[in-house]
Amino acid sequence: MLALLHTSPVHVPVFDTLRDRAHPGLELRHFVDEDLLIRARDRGPDAVAADVRAVLARAVADGARAVLCTCSTLGAVAESAAPGVPVLRVDRPMAAAAVAAGPRVVVLAALESTLGPTAALMAEEAARAGRPVAVRTLLVDGAWDRFEAGDTEAYVRLVAATADAVTGADAIVLAQASMAPAQHLTTTAVPVFSSPGPGLAAGAEAARRR
Repeated sequence: MLALLHTSPVHVPVFDTLRDRAHPGLELRHFVDEDLLIRARDRGPDAVAADVRAVLARAVADGARAVLCTCSTLGAVAESAAPGVPVLRVDRPMAAAAVAAGPRVVVLAALESTLGPTAALMAEEAARAGRPVAVRTLLVDGAWDRFEAGDTEAYVRLVAATADAVTGADAIVLAQASMAPAQHLTTTAVPVFSSPGPGLAAGAEAARRR
């Protein structure tokens, strides 16, 4: 069984659909805690590290063979928790693919709290691959307000429009899992990367290995 730690309930059907399409038979168990992201935005991810560890411990007690954290803001905190099973952050496979595409990476996020952790992840993956990387970060103004209002259509349209306006890039990274639908709306010639598909594949593989 693969457990998933979410900070929004909107991710549950997204990952269930991906599972049905690409990993039939994989058991998923979802743990949703919106308050973790709220507090991490206010005080930083380290402020909720103990609570993240508690959620991961619950997942392991419930039988998880691996855990996938789908929140980019909390990814590094989750990875460092060491609950006794592999803990993966959903955006690491995406970061590796983006770094492989070229040295000029533009990171788009709807939350400012996501920009720093994602930029740091790009640097980690570049160092791991022995590749140079220059990361630019862009906050998609007004996007999170639309997301919180439940207008996901306007949210992904705004993300896609921002991606299409990017110049001087070899790769565009959609830092948050909720941005993934925008990948299919963009018209830019620059490769655009999102996290749910590759992240779930990595989580499924980790759960199978256990």
